[in-house]
Amino acid sequence: MSLRLSTASSSIERLSNIHYSAPMPLAEDSVTSRYRITAYGNNSVTVNEVVYRQSLILTAEEMITPWDVGGLEDLTPQNLAPVLELNPAVVLLGTGSQQQFPGAEIMAHFGQRGIGLEVMDNGALCRTFNILIAEDRVVVAAILIDAVEGA
Repeated sequence: MSLRLSTASSSIERLSNIHYSAPMPLAEDSVTSRYRITAYGNNSVTVNEVVYRQSLILTAEEMITPWDVGGLEDLTPQNLAPVLELNPAVVLLGTGSQQQFPGAEIMAHFGQRGIGLEVMDNGALCRTFNILIAEDRVVVAAILIDAVEGA
């Protein structure tokens, strides 16, 4: 199953019978970032129309792929170093098709540095990431994608 994130134009078409007294700016209209998540599936994330089937790190302007973390159980302070080097205000950690929280050591790793960590499933991460980059927030998405044969 793959979901495509809707665009502003398709949202406007669906709402064409609703009239507003003043124009409503859409955050999507002002996105100027280099990278944007355009779709996601159970074992993939699509960035700028390119499908990725391995874990990756993403900001509005940088992408690190592949990120050699197969799943939540593989997270360590050492392999989180590339995430921290991007100086995020907040990190979105996508844990696959279901939200799963990392161990206390990983949570503390961010807390000790004063960096917010939001843990969510990958679908929620994709939607949240696009909203935050449209608001020019300093956000890093750390997206865990389990390697699934035949996916």
